[in-house]
Amino acid sequence: MFKILSVKHDNNGEIIEYKLSNGEVVGKQEAVKLAEGGQIEDVTVGTSKYGEKFLRSVPDADKKNNLDNLPEIE
Repeated sequence: MFKILSVKHDNNGEIIEYKLSNGEVVGKQEAVKLAEGGQIEDVTVGTSKYGEKFLRSVPDADKKNNLDNLPEIE
């Protein structure tokens, strides 16, 4: 099971990459596949109004662990 440690945003503010706890950086589609397989902790898979799948943080009271608030991948 992996955790997402940091993310990379594109120029529109959309998350396009995720750095996992094993050090691997994966794109959005690969992250969705891993999450659908239950391999990423604390996320669910949502679908945009355009039919695109994406990751969402599991809601809790801590806004610091929301995906958009994670550190940027260096």
